Amino acid sequence: MALVDIVLATYSFFTSLSVSQQISIILLGPYVYHLLWQLLYSLRKDRAPLVFHWIPWFGSAVGYGMNPYQFFEDCRSKHGDVFAFMLLGKVMTVYLGPKGHEFVLNAKVSEVSAEEAYKHLTTPVFGKGVIYDCSNAKLMEQKKFAKFSLTVDSFRSYVPKIREEVLNYFTDSPNYQMKENDSGVTNVMHTQPEITIFTASRSLMGDEMRRKFDASFAQLYSDLDKGFTPINFVFPNLPLPQYWKRDSAQQKIAATYMSLINERRRTGDIDPKRDLIDSLMTNSTYKDGVKMTDNEIANLMIGILMGGQHTSASTSAWFLLHLAEKPELQQELFEEISTILNEKNGDIFDLTYEDLQKLPLTNNVIKETLRMHMPLHSIFRKVLKPILVPNTKYVVPKGHYVLVSPGYAMTNNLYFPDADTFNPHRWDTPTDAEKANEETVDYGFGSISKGVSSPYLPFGGGRHRCIGEQFAYVQLGTILATYVYNLKWTLKAGEALPAIDYASMVTLPTEPANIVWEKRETCVV
Repeated sequence: MALVDIVLATYSFFTSLSVSQQISIILLGPYVYHLLWQLLYSLRKDRAPLVFHWIPWFGSAVGYGMNPYQFFEDCRSKHGDVFAFMLLGKVMTVYLGPKGHEFVLNAKVSEVSAEEAYKHLTTPVFGKGVIYDCSNAKLMEQKKFAKFSLTVDSFRSYVPKIREEVLNYFTDSPNYQMKENDSGVTNVMHTQPEITIFTASRSLMGDEMRRKFDASFAQLYSDLDKGFTPINFVFPNLPLPQYWKRDSAQQKIAATYMSLINERRRTGDIDPKRDLIDSLMTNSTYKDGVKMTDNEIANLMIGILMGGQHTSASTSAWFLLHLAEKPELQQELFEEISTILNEKNGDIFDLTYEDLQKLPLTNNVIKETLRMHMPLHSIFRKVLKPILVPNTKYVVPKGHYVLVSPGYAMTNNLYFPDADTFNPHRWDTPTDAEKANEETVDYGFGSISKGVSSPYLPFGGGRHRCIGEQFAYVQLGTILATYVYNLKWTLKAGEALPAIDYASMVTLPTEPANIVWEKRETCVV
């Protein structure tokens, strides 16, 4: 029987049924097909075990979206470290733990692609021609261009600027207004995104650009940030208000950068040592001789600031909340910072980049916060050609995705004893998790550790490792030291440490995330 005859016979049979029977078939048909597909998938020995799910297309989106780490743990207990699940029409193959980190983060670019996984999500936020909206080779060169502003000499100049921004915020922001108030209550999810934007723009973008930033500009970055949600991952463009705000924010921020770029081009006032803008205007020619356009430079600056925004805003909010539970730890930090400053008969105004390197507990608070709250709970790659999962018979087919979660390992007792406890002193002595692989590799933006098999990878690994790790420690260390020297704080009476909000792709505290603060005797405001 010809195919057309089969179709006609099927249609004739369907139309001969009653309306209720037709509706039942329409509603139940997809479920029957879906269950049969799962059954056939489970019989294949060359596929990772698939997490069973009832709802077609949505798959395990609800369980994964509500608490990815608990979802991973439940799946691991049933299937082991390697399994697959359906996420909004995409099959994700997960490999948990350090071996999974090695498998995904050091995979060949011919086998997996971050660009194909993320570009539809990031391009509307950052803009065209940068980050994932270009070839991997160009992205590696863009990272190299950005590193001109991430040198030790640059860090030395950033510390006083960051400190000044925090102290100005204490004075001017309605969240503190310390000239009028000796104590108060503030929501760290309001303060830390603003402080992050102000300190990063002042240090990286320079004084002239910082003067263009205010609380409304921080709100624009917040609107951009809302472009990183699971729905954006699946549907990058929908006629919804949050999408319109995202696009408007991208255009306004890019236009602000372009206005300064155009002015400096017009006047010839370009000094590559002054700030990141001038550095990119001077040093952004690819190896093939093609120069980045000024629009691409503006878009790259959005991407650089957004990357730091995620890490620093989330991390500083979390360490303030954890320290609010531990006044004795705040006191230890105060004594550590005061000891360094007293040696030079100074105060917080005398804190330098070199001093930050001599504050082990301060740095360990940051390290422990990143362990418990890695900003990105999942890292994806799209599979470009079938790849074998090491030491298994499982093959991940082309078009599927691989997923790795360093955040899962960093919060799991398998790798960190008493993992749910905030304990910066666990880092007082080097551990196997902390020791870096001595072998290095240069992907075009400087040498980094080649090994990614550690359970502790808060900045990712491989060719897509975050280049801003050192800047993050300078920024966060200065913010933390300035807080500790000037304030004491606790959680609001009757409020517990906020739960983690997994609604976006960044692990933020749920609101309200309040702290109750008071000035120290050493407060300089």
